[in-house]
Amino acid sequence: MTSWAKAPDFADRPERREEVRAQTVLDKEHYMESGFTPIGCRTCGTEVLVRKHSSHQRTMQWTVNPADHCPVFREMAAAGPVFGKPDTCPNLEKTIDHALAEGLLEIDD
Repeated sequence: MTSWAKAPDFADRPERREEVRAQTVLDKEHYMESGFTPIGCRTCGTEVLVRKHSSHQRTMQWTVNPADHCPVFREMAAAGPVFGKPDTCPNLEKTIDHALAEGLLEIDD
């Protein structure tokens, strides 16, 4: 194991390397793939995958290019290049809030 690496590679401990690899697979599945609820925007119908982690934090994954399906994002794209994270769609935000209020979307524990 080299001492300068940002993270050890466990080259000298294959059993630990396999444990880390297995945990990485589980973490990726948990944080990137599981627990998402499909939510369709009540205005334009564009579907996203949403997971609420707390009342203030959520993860959202677009299933399509938003500029191709959401009129708000299409308008932003037509206005010119967007640098950094683009603003969200207020209609989609209202839809997510509604889904949470109606019990269609739950906060993870």
